[in-house]
Amino acid sequence: MKYQYCLFDLDGTLMDPGIGITNSVMYALKKYGIEVKDRTELYSFIGPPLQDSFRKYCGFSEAQASQAVEYYREYFRAGGMLENKVYEGIPELLQELQDRKVTVALATSKPYEFSVQILKHFGLYPYFSYFGAATMDGRISRKADVIAHLLEEIGDADREAILMIGDRAQDIAGAKANGLHSAGVLWGYGSREELSGAGADHLVSEPAGILELI
Repeated sequence: MKYQYCLFDLDGTLMDPGIGITNSVMYALKKYGIEVKDRTELYSFIGPPLQDSFRKYCGFSEAQASQAVEYYREYFRAGGMLENKVYEGIPELLQELQDRKVTVALATSKPYEFSVQILKHFGLYPYFSYFGAATMDGRISRKADVIAHLLEEIGDADREAILMIGDRAQDIAGAKANGLHSAGVLWGYGSREELSGAGADHLVSEPAGILELI
């Protein structure tokens, strides 16, 4: 096998979180008197750390962004995290990787608490051996840092045998920062142009395509 480890992003890669994330952002923005009628305007929040997105897209100060994240989590924790769906073909992909003895790990900028609950609820948790995620306090949030800590947990593994799989530029950049190969998936929220521009080693149009890289 070329790759013995697959690190998966969560949102936009394993699952479509569009409804839950945008509802949570809308809830937070309402606290500031901001109404958003077209949820597609908020798709840019899917993937990057929330703190960064509230500052970048809403012009919030550091303090406002931190408070907005807390408002977001109120809705998300109460049920927004389950306004989500597994992409078609993902369970079959994870099962086949398990059958091939490929080690599967999570590498997400979503906090660990939420990520594990989501994986368990949707029946994907048993496929994962390692869980790389952000911390609630924001100490670890960027994908490069998530991957770095995950690699420490995995231990002494040949980085040439590790593939990072994600749908946004930060997934590709995080892989590069840690000396890993990357696959950009085209069924999520990042475009072909975004992923190619970030330097993805592979582009995949459907989950089964990952198996062709292994």
